[in-house]
Amino acid sequence: METGRFERSLSGLTAVGSLVTAAEIYFEHDKASFGNPWMWAPVALGPVGAVAGVAGVLNRRAAKTLLPIAAATIVANGLQGTYLHARGVAQKPGGWRNLRYNLEMGPPLLAPLLVTMVGGMGLLAAILRREK
Repeated sequence: METGRFERSLSGLTAVGSLVTAAEIYFEHDKASFGNPWMWAPVALGPVGAVAGVAGVLNRRAAKTLLPIAAATIVANGLQGTYLHARGVAQKPGGWRNLRYNLEMGPPLLAPLLVTMVGGMGLLAAILRREK
């Protein structure tokens, strides 16, 4: 971290993490037939995070401008997804009273927080010092 290489590493991890999570989200949301139009948002943000992450690896200016904008959008979408998944659990028969069953059979409550972590890596990369 002293040499500043961690910024580039986190930018690269943000790029890879964005693609991997977007692919996984696509398959999971496809199972649900993309019943809510918001299900497309994290899928669409995957390539955006990947481009911003690669740009952050290659260019200091992109790491300080493009990457934090993309990462903040991904974080916001992850938090929105957590809310929507919680709402989905509540709408299952029995709602929160039938918590164990609805957590297992309903939308995965904590999965959107993984997207939030990918965006968080991008935000962290944007505030770290870059090597000379």
